[in-house]
Amino acid sequence: MTDSWDKLYEDCASCEACELCKTRTNCVFGVGNRNADIMFIGEAPGENEDKTGVPFVGRAGQLLDKYLYAVDIPRENIYIANILKCRPPKNRDPLPAEEDCCIDFLRRQVLLIKPKIIVCLGRISAMRLIKPDFKITREHGTWIQKGNYLITAVYHPALLLRDPRKKEEMLEDMKAIKAKLDELNIKVN
Repeated sequence: MTDSWDKLYEDCASCEACELCKTRTNCVFGVGNRNADIMFIGEAPGENEDKTGVPFVGRAGQLLDKYLYAVDIPRENIYIANILKCRPPKNRDPLPAEEDCCIDFLRRQVLLIKPKIIVCLGRISAMRLIKPDFKITREHGTWIQKGNYLITAVYHPALLLRDPRKKEEMLEDMKAIKAKLDELNIKVN
């Protein structure tokens, strides 16, 4: 059976595989261009995302929007999602068991979108999607090919709010992402 967006959303919104379903306000499924060649993947929704059902709408999302704008990657031309679709209490890091419960929804999203490039937002996403011992401070901005996908990781925008010294590195990584899109002749604007 071929997956559909409606079926996938319905499965995700009705999921009760872990305890997070009991405290969610909204399933934070994902948003953006479903035919995007580039997909950004974070770790889990925060409070604002739980309220709205849309990923990256809080302060971290607003900062991400500024970086996307700075490198001429319109947000409406990307797809953005998280590993977890429900908010962990007090925005704590996702537990591995919670990631295990949710990862199939993300896999199904990736299979429907078929992006050429995946950008992991932060260490948790990179540890899940690139390799378990990924070191974000050392390995951000590096590229790997995994199956049909070219993958890189950048700092999570929430980290930049806590540690503004890393903002310049983030800008360089975002410029490199735009350069990779141009190199591969992928149009995003």
